[in-house]
Amino acid sequence: MAEERRFRSASGAPIALRRRQHSASCRELAVRGPRLQLRSLSAATSAVWLAAYGLFALSENSVVLSAAIFISLIGLIIYLHFIKIDQESLLVIGSLGIQVTSSYASGKESTTFIEMGRVKDVVINEAIHMQKVIYYLCILLQDPEDPQGVSEVVPLFQSSKPRLDCLIEVYKSCQEILEQRKTAPQSS
Repeated sequence: MAEERRFRSASGAPIALRRRQHSASCRELAVRGPRLQLRSLSAATSAVWLAAYGLFALSENSVVLSAAIFISLIGLIIYLHFIKIDQESLLVIGSLGIQVTSSYASGKESTTFIEMGRVKDVVINEAIHMQKVIYYLCILLQDPEDPQGVSEVVPLFQSSKPRLDCLIEVYKSCQEILEQRKTAPQSS
């Protein structure tokens, strides 16, 4: 069963939250940001090339045009492959762990897996950024030396930056699975 809801990011951009429940203890939550707009990409490329043509007209040196084309193409490849994230997803499997995946515009994916034994909790935290309070979801990892302590905080959805209403949906889904995991050993 999959459902998709529309939300806004902290900057006001439209985002979509897709929830899939694979089983009672396995959920996938994916936040998809706005797709790369061909219009804005064309405008940026045209601006760089027009500026290069203006410099070429003044200097009559063809190296300027070649450099502009080369730099804009390399910049585009770097942007699509390392910066522009189309989708961030969270796969929560109660018996195994949490898989965090970022899908870039070029098709590259970056995946991190956190074993459930290391997960202390999933929380919504707040931060002050540019005179605004923003909220973010993070995974608290249990300190192996101190069971009550936290060794690391892993922030989620850093690229899409969903607003609080979207984060609450993801938080509730994660907490349902974490609660099942906590109550399962007691009922055996």
